[in-house]
Amino acid sequence: MGHILAIDQGTTSSRAIVFDAGLKVIASAQEEFPQHFPQSGWVEHDPSDLWATVAATTRAALEKAGLTAADIACIGITNQRETTVVWDRATGEPVYNAIVWQDRRTAAICARLAEQGLAPMVTERTGLLLDPYFSGTKVGWILDNVAGARARAERGELAFGTVDSWLIWKLTAGTVHATDATNAARTMLYNIDRGAWDADLCKALGVPLSMLPQVRDSADDFGLTRPDLFGRAIPIRGVAGDQQAATVGQACFAPGMLKATYGTGCFALLNTGTTRVASQNRLLTTIAYQLKGQPTYALEGSIFIAGAVVQWLRDGLKVIRAAGETQGLADAADPAQDLVLVPAFTGLGAPYWQPDCRGAVFGLTRNSGPAEFAKAALESVGFQTRDLWAAMQADWAGGAQAVLRVDGGMTASDWTMQFLSDILGAPVDRPKVTETTALGAAWLAGMQSGVCGGPEEFSQSWALDRRFTPQMDESTRDARYTRWQRAVQATMAF
Repeated sequence: MGHILAIDQGTTSSRAIVFDAGLKVIASAQEEFPQHFPQSGWVEHDPSDLWATVAATTRAALEKAGLTAADIACIGITNQRETTVVWDRATGEPVYNAIVWQDRRTAAICARLAEQGLAPMVTERTGLLLDPYFSGTKVGWILDNVAGARARAERGELAFGTVDSWLIWKLTAGTVHATDATNAARTMLYNIDRGAWDADLCKALGVPLSMLPQVRDSADDFGLTRPDLFGRAIPIRGVAGDQQAATVGQACFAPGMLKATYGTGCFALLNTGTTRVASQNRLLTTIAYQLKGQPTYALEGSIFIAGAVVQWLRDGLKVIRAAGETQGLADAADPAQDLVLVPAFTGLGAPYWQPDCRGAVFGLTRNSGPAEFAKAALESVGFQTRDLWAAMQADWAGGAQAVLRVDGGMTASDWTMQFLSDILGAPVDRPKVTETTALGAAWLAGMQSGVCGGPEEFSQSWALDRRFTPQMDESTRDARYTRWQRAVQATMAF
């Protein structure tokens, strides 16, 4: 009974990981599912694919671990954030595909609401920007574009949820309609000061309050799984959105602690404690986690292109065959050349928020080749992180602590992590356990179930793989960052 099952439902795949009581990984399973692009800028998932891959991977992980449901004390869930599902309460069937966080179809709706003066209220009450990224306008779009959906919703027949709510509903056979505070905080419908759904915003966005799930703590009782799923009912005791779960998994419990997750993009969260900080630099204010009714807040910055810049070297330029080749190329680059790559392939994220901006390269010479492009690509991740770091330092009087904890696929590159430390002028800590998202969900569930200790005990179990310390002198660091800032301004001007 001392094991914990973590469900990690992501944008391109679902994973299940079995942890022991000491939060060591015992077994895992992963399965990809189709992406649907019905029109330019539209991204959808079939909700049944999300559920089917979660059910399949959980069973597979248990089988690999040689365990049965009787050995599992609890389940923790972490999920892709903002992705929106609307379903029929009676049948449990979705009324439309899930609209994914990347989807931009509600841009015109957001523009209209901004013209009506709604943007300041959205930021004041939710900590978010008025943007199609978040769930609220996606719900309204489904109700307005699926025949009969709005009338059904107003009769109380339809339910809305982010992916965690959809999975909880399916796991509990429709007996629990709930979410946690971190996921609620990403909907653009939740007042993060009052800790409740905001009736004014729901009315403005056309979302009936009857559709919304109950909001619970990140470590809480989310019901029991159907006994027939795994052979016995298992309690669900922890839920958090993926970036918040990674913050927990990195044990960033003290105000000032900062983590950055490097996947396709990069998400950095700075713990600001029980104080909600209003950003003056276009960062988001969000809930990092909520325990015993007390939210802990964070500033969040998003970089759209991190690991994706290496994919571009491989698939677009075709100068590498595998991501691991970039380190050798970067080492071989001509030091006399100083290429600057601004990877605004899908616009620039925080703190610029320029969705129409596109990428640019500066400093090209006749001798610029694959090595110089690889070096510039890896450096772009460090430069963008410094943009977030600087914005966070400016926003929060407490200041970020002088160490950045990192996780995600790109952290395997020692070259990239060393440059990151150099350009920040701060230590960068890479943990031994890099599965921080699933680890965070597992700990939340384990703590709630009494299998794991509290935050202090969990913090002590965090183990360092390697600390990268700055090797670049301050004048070089400042000169290179100034050049990056000039490149960004030129790119936005173009």
